[in-house]
Amino acid sequence: MNERIRALAEQARIKDHWSIDEGRYLTNYLNEQKFAELIVNRCIEIVESIEPGYEDYRNQIEDAFRRDCVTEIKYDFGVEE
Repeated sequence: MNERIRALAEQARIKDHWSIDEGRYLTNYLNEQKFAELIVNRCIEIVESIEPGYEDYRNQIEDAFRRDCVTEIKYDFGVEE
């Protein structure tokens, strides 16, 4: 597993957790919902941080495309603004 994914998994980890569904105490439990949210948010951050590579009108086209990508990712995964 890559270090970035490992770090995100650690952020999503709940060290001690009582599971109502399983009726028992879980240790070192990965909150899968939180983990998925962290991955999606990191992908959005990456797309938002890409700098345009042109110094002309194409700059605006790239910027619009990035915004469209972020909007689609948020919509597809149900990320609230």
